[in-house]
Amino acid sequence: MDLIEVDLDKLGTAVSDWKSAADKLKIAADNARKGMQAKSDKARWAGANASVTRGFVSKTTKEVADLHTEADSIYRVLDDAHTELVSLQKQIQVAHGEVQKRGIRVDDYGDGTVHCVYPHIRGDTDVHTPEENEARDELQARIGRILSHASEIDASVTRALRKSHGSDPHNAGHSSYKSLDEAQVERAAELAKLGPKMTDKQFTELNSIMKWNAKDADFSTGFYKSLGGPEETLDFYGRMALEGTQGDDKERLALTRQLQRNMGNALATATDPDNKPHLSASWGEEFRKLGTQSIEIDPGAPNSPYGYQILGGLLRYGSYDSEFINPIAEHIVQLHHKEPEFFMNNKPVTGGVDLDWGYNPSGKAGAGYDPLTSVLEGLGHSPDAAKKFFSDDMTPTVYNEDGTVKKGATLDYDYYDELTKKDFEWLGDSLVHPGSDEAAHARDGGPDALGHALEAATLGYAYDDPTPTPSRDATSAAIMEKVVQTYGDPENVKDPISDSLGRMGAGYIDDLNWGLNENRTDSLFTPTDPEGHAQFGSNNAIKFLSSIGQHPDAYSEISVAQQIYGTSALEAQVDGDRINEPHAREIVRTGAEIQGILDESRADQVQAEGLAKDAAYNKSLAEKTEWIKFGAGVGIAAGAAFLPPVAAVGVAGTLIPVFMDAGQGALTQQIGTVIGDSAETRQQDSANTIQDQRREIFRAGRVAAASPMEAFMADHGIRHDDGGFGQDLEDAQNGGYLKGTNGEDQLGVLPTA
Repeated sequence: MDLIEVDLDKLGTAVSDWKSAADKLKIAADNARKGMQAKSDKARWAGANASVTRGFVSKTTKEVADLHTEADSIYRVLDDAHTELVSLQKQIQVAHGEVQKRGIRVDDYGDGTVHCVYPHIRGDTDVHTPEENEARDELQARIGRILSHASEIDASVTRALRKSHGSDPHNAGHSSYKSLDEAQVERAAELAKLGPKMTDKQFTELNSIMKWNAKDADFSTGFYKSLGGPEETLDFYGRMALEGTQGDDKERLALTRQLQRNMGNALATATDPDNKPHLSASWGEEFRKLGTQSIEIDPGAPNSPYGYQILGGLLRYGSYDSEFINPIAEHIVQLHHKEPEFFMNNKPVTGGVDLDWGYNPSGKAGAGYDPLTSVLEGLGHSPDAAKKFFSDDMTPTVYNEDGTVKKGATLDYDYYDELTKKDFEWLGDSLVHPGSDEAAHARDGGPDALGHALEAATLGYAYDDPTPTPSRDATSAAIMEKVVQTYGDPENVKDPISDSLGRMGAGYIDDLNWGLNENRTDSLFTPTDPEGHAQFGSNNAIKFLSSIGQHPDAYSEISVAQQIYGTSALEAQVDGDRINEPHAREIVRTGAEIQGILDESRADQVQAEGLAKDAAYNKSLAEKTEWIKFGAGVGIAAGAAFLPPVAAVGVAGTLIPVFMDAGQGALTQQIGTVIGDSAETRQQDSANTIQDQRREIFRAGRVAAASPMEAFMADHGIRHDDGGFGQDLEDAQNGGYLKGTNGEDQLGVLPTA
């Protein structure tokens, strides 16, 4: 933890001294060049002077110039290092303050890793709350990241200074750098040239450099240029991916997975035209041309991968600009439309190997042989690009097989309709044997990736963003209207995409409430600003909720989201001692209607599939509400409630709109109370018969539907038996829930088996 105490002012002084030295040496070098060198060049030397004096003057002039170059290089490297280390020191000091406040001890192992513990206090039980343990773990991870970054800077600076100075103290003029980035690019390029021959230590060093610089345009652009070009990039990554995923070397696989992430993030940075510098547009054009060409990364192999199969591994990470990724996505979808098996016919002969990650070392959503899945994952991390890709306003560009533009041609389909049609052929992106357990899920990667891309397009943030901010506009809302209509048909909803649909529904829970009011202009749910709001209509909203309610993850997302939204909406009706009672009744009624639709759908699905299905619902609900037990408060900001990710789930958090007029102050506690109370009443075990289980579903559902109302009444002293407002709220809740169950039964969709 030396970073906390180190006096960076001394480094700042060294920067100033080297700046001064470099400036003075520049003057000396200019004087030498314009003075004695110029005079020497004009002089008519004769005899010994012709060979000795002229040479001496030239050598002296060069040495002075070299000294300036070396001093300037040292100054620039130190200046960059000082700037970055000052920032990191501020971050570590903030973390240290939190450590002291919580009474945590930090054990520094001296190798860049730390361990945070609560020291034993005599007489204490050493039992800490989940919230305390979570805070400790977060601090440990944060401190580790800061120290790791500082360590990488230290190593890079040491290496750059050594090369700038050279090994000969009597001879200036060695490696020179205009920035620390340039020095880091040089080292990364040296390591990359080793390819699969890199030792694990060298591989770790490359990953460390790339991890902390992947989002730096100077480094990322320089690194990709150092590889040579698009073809050399594919060759390097392809060889590294195959070498790192073969055999059972877990450490090598972990390093390869890090490289995949780092190179993807760096490619996104380097190809963003808003960054300076950035790679030219020709890189995207060349990637398209290489997309359907064989890249011989393993001479003598029976088949070589196509360029898109290798590139897909990189596209899975990084937030890409639409100018780069969308033409690639268009080309890939068009190739799939023309010949779905084009890429999968090029799978390698495995010789009986059951598991392979190919060009997707992460192993998530496919092995990497189908670039369609890969590019959809890329769109899932690139919200603006995804929104443009699925927008009705997009005019497709038609491409030839070789990636060149087919001038004058038009498509007779759009990409949203193409990818969401019922008979779309999702391929089994895997090398597993047919009939195995893995083969049963081999086709899940594509729909899963499509869901991620649609999340990004409709919600405005990457599907796995751990700290998202709401970003809905007219285009994203228009796409969401299509999503609700499309997936109101249960035949279109497969398990792999259902969790994404649940998160999208949660992100538009305000508009689902408005939709059940037929999007009336006089509805209390009518937004004051229509920008970013979708109009679903009652029938589409019911069918959508009915359809996704058949899937546990989607059911739990919407159920929890409605409780949060309903809580905020009720609180917004309070103005001092006055409550807008008609609005409060409508909020309770509509929220109960949504829960009733979900519960009827769930009960029908359990009846269709059996008791085992209900265990999945209970498990999902438990996970969605588990954060309450961890003590993780709901963040309320910018008109949305943020449910932080849960360790047991391992996914990003969920953003849920809160009512437009709700204050932020007390909402956190109120929402926590509502979800906590609801969680306590969830089903613990499945019943013995379907009918018993249906009864239990509706009992627990009624409690969930009523939880915002019950908390509201308790907070504001409203009694159930007062014969007035309290009874009105209870009647609204009962009537809304009954309307929801009946509405789903009459207007919803049939369960799927």
